[in-house]
Amino acid sequence: MFDISQTEWTAILLSLRVAIIATLVATPFGVGLAWLLARRHFWGKSVLDAAIHLPLVLPPVVTGYLLLLTLGRRGLVGEWLADHLGIVFAFRWTGAALACGVMSFPLLVRPIRLSIEAVDRRLEQAAETLGAAPWQVFATVTLPLALPGILAGMVLGFAKAIGEFGATITFVSNIPGETQTISSAIYSLIQTPSGDAAALRLVVVSIVIAMSALMASEWFARRATQRLHGN
Repeated sequence: MFDISQTEWTAILLSLRVAIIATLVATPFGVGLAWLLARRHFWGKSVLDAAIHLPLVLPPVVTGYLLLLTLGRRGLVGEWLADHLGIVFAFRWTGAALACGVMSFPLLVRPIRLSIEAVDRRLEQAAETLGAAPWQVFATVTLPLALPGILAGMVLGFAKAIGEFGATITFVSNIPGETQTISSAIYSLIQTPSGDAAALRLVVVSIVIAMSALMASEWFARRATQRLHGN
């Protein structure tokens, strides 16, 4: 039952690599946008906020298809990237990381935004009064105080990326060893005779990874609350 095959290990390790890279690449953008939404007022803010959270309400297949139209080998942007820079996302594991990053981005941004909003503005203003530049205020005051929320967002985004299926399989297909993650491997196995045992093993693995990530996210969220109340 728990004798994991090499093919299954490949899917598990690929899922971890895709989720980790998607989270690491998305985090700087998430922190920047979260700070913008938390600290700035500008025309179109509600539209930007809605656009960031759009992948949560769109069918994942729609998001994957839009990625294919935009960044596919003959897509609006993908063709230029392939011809001029040699960068190809469609049907590559890098495309799987991109799709996972897009789908998990809203869950990454939300905790970070809430954490930044919870930072006392008076501390930032005090740093500005002492002559700190805006980037220094962000780096030495806002970012350290918001760190638990940032980590919680990263872990939550990682958990979402691990379980992503619809956008990924639409954008990069289900190629063993290249784009076949845990989710797509389970999808293939349940359609294969005598594949139930292998599918169940991967289900158990995905549950363990997801539960661990969610528990870690909750711990970081509690740390953020404790820091906010000075505990």
